[in-house]
Amino acid sequence: MTGPVHHQPAARRGRDRRARVLPAHPGARRAAGRPTVAVIGAGIAGLAAATTLAERGVAVTLYEREPYVGGRVGGWPTRLRDGSTVTMSRGFHAFFRQYYNLRGLLRRTDPALARLAGLPDYPLLHADGLRDSFRHVPRTPPWSALGFVALSPTFRLRDLRAMDPVAALPLLDVRVPDVYHRLDDLSAHDFLEAVRFPEQARHLAFEVFSRSFFADPRQLSAAEMALMFHIYFLGSAEGLLFDVPRAPFPTALWDPLVGYLRRHDAEVRTGNAVEHVAPAPGGGFEVAGDRDERRHDAVVLALDAAGLRSLVARSERLGDPAWRERVARLRTAPPFLVTRLWLDRPVAPDRPGFLGTSGFGGLDNISVLGRWEDEAARWAARTKGSVVELHAYAVAPRAPRTAEQRRLVEQLHRVYPETRAATVVDVRHEWREDCPLFPVGGYADRPTVRTCDPGLVVAGDVVRTHLPVALMERAATTGFLAANALLERWGVRGQTLWTVPDRGRDAVLRKAAAWAGR
Repeated sequence: MTGPVHHQPAARRGRDRRARVLPAHPGARRAAGRPTVAVIGAGIAGLAAATTLAERGVAVTLYEREPYVGGRVGGWPTRLRDGSTVTMSRGFHAFFRQYYNLRGLLRRTDPALARLAGLPDYPLLHADGLRDSFRHVPRTPPWSALGFVALSPTFRLRDLRAMDPVAALPLLDVRVPDVYHRLDDLSAHDFLEAVRFPEQARHLAFEVFSRSFFADPRQLSAAEMALMFHIYFLGSAEGLLFDVPRAPFPTALWDPLVGYLRRHDAEVRTGNAVEHVAPAPGGGFEVAGDRDERRHDAVVLALDAAGLRSLVARSERLGDPAWRERVARLRTAPPFLVTRLWLDRPVAPDRPGFLGTSGFGGLDNISVLGRWEDEAARWAARTKGSVVELHAYAVAPRAPRTAEQRRLVEQLHRVYPETRAATVVDVRHEWREDCPLFPVGGYADRPTVRTCDPGLVVAGDVVRTHLPVALMERAATTGFLAANALLERWGVRGQTLWTVPDRGRDAVLRKAAAWAGR
């Protein structure tokens, strides 16, 4: 039996009274005739699209090649040498309070977001000993940026005097897509050079964001970095503190959502890769999985950049030549490494749950999972040990992997010396190379939600949209937008969305930025 219809907003505005609402297009509450949709990819984008469609009476088949859902935020069981069964994943993810639409998706099964816990701080440590914190930084712009400068030891008076304020003015009024027209042909590194941003502050205030894209700042579009600055510093009053799941990703996030989808008669087919998609005679699409072939009225391609490129290449009749050529040019970021260590003794009690690092030989951050995740906390309590996770982003593609793994652990010993004496009960090294790269000048090649075929839509964090969103929030938002595009065809009411403000908050600063852009 079909579950109840929910038309709650995709998000609730947080503390920021200037957050922007995008009302759903009007229409019927449920789809007539029960159209069928194949959603290919069960990451955040695919789950958002599938949820919206299934809630409105669409017959959804969700295809996922992995045996689990959640995509890059998924998890799977593994057995340790001590006999423990634990959940492994691709590593830490921060659920910022600006992620209105992602949080709206999670509210489907957790209305109060009780399965998320807020971390009290997000410290950043440089190898020379400088340390920044966001705990006491004001959340409301422009006091957030000014407070960070005032409280940070990385900003020295002589450095501030050397900065070029005119070059920095584009950061004061970031709009989409205007920011891409202005800055996409410049790298994040070159933009910061032009601003003469202090070197140490650059590492801790900006490169933390650029490396969130798993890319070296020399490869990353300055427009993407400027958008991040807007989302977290000057555009939003939600601040830079974030939440994390209290349990492993499957338990806290995705298993409940899969149950919700099935109560709305969606079919979730994990471990089922799609090999080919083709327009069907008379309309719709033939979707060939590795189990069978089915016809669907519409298709949502909710894949990562490499998966989208590969499927489109195998589906030679999909889209038009110009679209196919743009998809073929999509690039992925360099490899990254997630190392998780189960140690036989605890780290020092004052170690934060999450620490961002810079200058430590490729180590980008350290997480002590037992500070927030119940499974890790139980293992640590039972063994008197600890579960520690290390990330290295943008690793050189030809770097020897064994040496990189060893170096990462050596850097942990450097940052947390007490771990030198610990015995490694077990370890997992996850190497991945499937995150999108947003290269200099690459904005025009990125696909949009809509294609030349109204029955074919695209979603994911690689997708170009007119909204100020990034990372997981871009994935969730484009998933909702893809569903809305199909629902609009069938005269069904879509999903309300929220975003951070879509322009600079201060009129005087906006005028200054406009003057700089002339």
